[in-house]
Amino acid sequence: MTKYEKGKIVKCTVTCIEAYGAFVSVDDIYTGLIHISEISRGFVRNIGDFLKVGDRIYVEVLEVDEKTAHLKLSIKNIQYKVNGKPYPKNIIETDSGFKTLALKLPMWTSEKLKSIKKAEKSIDK
Repeated sequence: MTKYEKGKIVKCTVTCIEAYGAFVSVDDIYTGLIHISEISRGFVRNIGDFLKVGDRIYVEVLEVDEKTAHLKLSIKNIQYKVNGKPYPKNIIETDSGFKTLALKLPMWTSEKLKSIKKAEKSIDK
């Protein structure tokens, strides 16, 4: 049985805001998306008017994908604001989003392969 089920209300942290929705981290395994159509019953021009990166909020689970550990979520029919202190992690949203990962991944991979080869040579001696 899945940890999350349709209709369940869970607490999460907003990690990224895009024009089409907000990404959240639910726990160490599950992530989710609140599509712009699930932000409010009315017209949403700017998701930033409702959510900010780092906000701790409640969300309603609409759908669970166990294979990818991804949830489709909604806040439009619930009281989503969490009272209390904001989440302690300083999450900073960047304009480049995942582009940074795409640019850095080849360099990180190359560095890791070099360190593995270096370790293998030292073991062989």
